[in-house]
Amino acid sequence: MITKVGNSSQVEGNWPFILRDVQSAVEKVLENDMVRERAVRLAFAAAAAFFAMSWPVAAQAPELAMLDQLDKGNWQLRLRTDGSQRSICVRTGRELIQIRHRQSGCSHFVVQDEPNEVTVQYTCRGDGYGRTTIRREGNALVQIRSQGIQGGAPFSLEGEARRTGAC
Repeated sequence: MITKVGNSSQVEGNWPFILRDVQSAVEKVLENDMVRERAVRLAFAAAAAFFAMSWPVAAQAPELAMLDQLDKGNWQLRLRTDGSQRSICVRTGRELIQIRHRQSGCSHFVVQDEPNEVTVQYTCRGDGYGRTTIRREGNALVQIRSQGIQGGAPFSLEGEARRTGAC
């Protein structure tokens, strides 16, 4: 109990009773539906903000979209480094990423993904890795640079790939 003595207030009685009354008042506030609803809304808003920042935006362009725009069919790859030529059947454009590592199941990491140029780093377990940059000059002509390790030996190649017809 609080009593007024002159211009000052004094607390009389037992502290445990005062603390119990304060605790009871706090519990009543928390039981109030409006306060609880506000706390729940705040928690959901915080969770939504966290997930919105951690998930990619749904309206993003597809990864490596430039490769999807290349004309499908048979492509002739002409390497400047040694003058060799090779045919590649292009179905998705991604066949041009792994020039030296022809096996499937390699992991890829997109380093650069621009409208006319992509760079992809890849690792083929047990056979090495590579980093390839493909620059589109047109939907039937690209420039390719790739380097890495294959079978324990380094490689570096530079060339041009041009569509020549159907596969």
